[in-house]
Amino acid sequence: MQKVNNQFKDLIGSRFPKITFGIIVLNGEPFTRYCLRSIYPYAHEIIVVEGGHEDAKSVCTTDGHSIDGTLESLYKFKEEEDTENKLTIVVREGFWPKKDELGNDRTPQSRAYAEIATGDYLWQIDIDEFYKEDDMKKIIQMLKNEPDITAITFPTYTFWGDIKYTTDSWILRRGEKYYHRLFKWSKGYKYLTHEPPTIIDESGIDLRKKHWVSGKKMLKMNIYMYHYSLLFPWQVKQKVSVYQDEKPKYYSGLTQWAENNYFKLGNPYRVHNLYLFPSWLERFRGEHPKEVIHMMSDIKKGKIDFELRRTDDIESFLDSRYYRLRIFFLKIQDPLSQFTFQVKRIKNIPNRVRKILKKSY
Repeated sequence: MQKVNNQFKDLIGSRFPKITFGIIVLNGEPFTRYCLRSIYPYAHEIIVVEGGHEDAKSVCTTDGHSIDGTLESLYKFKEEEDTENKLTIVVREGFWPKKDELGNDRTPQSRAYAEIATGDYLWQIDIDEFYKEDDMKKIIQMLKNEPDITAITFPTYTFWGDIKYTTDSWILRRGEKYYHRLFKWSKGYKYLTHEPPTIIDESGIDLRKKHWVSGKKMLKMNIYMYHYSLLFPWQVKQKVSVYQDEKPKYYSGLTQWAENNYFKLGNPYRVHNLYLFPSWLERFRGEHPKEVIHMMSDIKKGKIDFELRRTDDIESFLDSRYYRLRIFFLKIQDPLSQFTFQVKRIKNIPNRVRKILKKSY
């Protein structure tokens, strides 16, 4: 770890931006140690806020902590691998508040790491989010070359059932695949909201309204966040429980979705957990971050006892010409569906113009 870190410093110079990585985590296994290892060489500090909020009691211990050994993994990493004393673990006796004083979800936990951050930048990361090593170096070099950058948003790959597969969907293509993750940080700045992540400067200006590097720009640079949010059955089980308790109005059908469309492929065109929109599976042909490869290798070698999802049903669909043809038409239908929706939203348009628009698609 020390050797890698020194090589990185030599590569881009001693004055590289100091980055605080901020993580909130509940039941993050088996990702915990691999995520920390992946960011450690590039970190000024890593602040991990562990535990659940009030609506996550179904997947917490009675005193509000993870039930899968995440906290123990954090302390073990601190003891055995934190050679430069970069890791700070923040815990709370009892459950974290779900909302801040204005009713913003999950913001108290994110503020817990933001308020003690000492870096030049604050890079929010979930425990199941990774970046390729070369991309991390490019991003930090970009910050060094353009110190006036105030925020960066990333496009994502969302992995499903195995690292060999991704899921795509209408909702991802309409903007949900872009994640606000990296922000300038300084005295007087404030972490305003978690959903979406929003940071304001000392004048109250949203950093994305200043020098913001958009997700579409990062997409052109081929720099992605690798999101393993639907990789393991354990992840899906606990997230279903939390999301339904947290937002019953929006996720009332989530348990049914998981049973019918994740643990078995009852409907292979509704595989994403934002299940109201068409979605599908595709093979992933690219490379993964090294620590993800290490994690999967450790699981398959039995070094970690962790349940993997079966893949024979996925392979059956992906080998099907009919499935691939349906995906092709879903991709074509998405922009047409968006256009139809926009037309319906125009309430005051003259009927004559409305008829013309309807005939145009």
